[in-house]
Amino acid sequence: MKKILFALLFVTISATTFAQNQRFAYVNTDYILKNIPEFTEAQKKVDKMSEEWKAEVEKKQKEIDDAYRTFQNEQYLMTEDQKKAKIKEIENKEKAIKDYQKQKFGYEGELFQKRQELIKPIQDKVYDAIEKLSKDRGYDFVFDKSGSTLILFADAKNDRSDDILRNLGYTPGSK
Repeated sequence: MKKILFALLFVTISATTFAQNQRFAYVNTDYILKNIPEFTEAQKKVDKMSEEWKAEVEKKQKEIDDAYRTFQNEQYLMTEDQKKAKIKEIENKEKAIKDYQKQKFGYEGELFQKRQELIKPIQDKVYDAIEKLSKDRGYDFVFDKSGSTLILFADAKNDRSDDILRNLGYTPGSK
């Protein structure tokens, strides 16, 4: 029993000492990126391309749906060969639309590549600034409040988002 209490006491003291020796800060990358005009413009370009491609997919899908309805209504007047040909034509259109979606929206598709081209350099610049600030100020850990990292409480005095914006040459809170 004494060994367990000693172990618990040791763990508690170690954790307290560790926490006292560590320096923490957090940033909000969503806030930072929204205050960088180049990011906003790049995001608008990517969104516009995405919307145009989605509209094209919807248009092609409507054409396929119309062709299928027409086939259903007219199939009784067709020979077996005509039915097979029409079904094959509709299947080919469906395959073409899936290929188009993959080309535009798939992993490493045009949308992914455009994001890499326009947005990633800006994100890299932000992460480099975060790393530089962390090293300059001696932070051991920097958390991102905007993402999936769970922060249940964050004192605003530890928020370094505005420092990152200033280091990048932008005015905090401009958006």
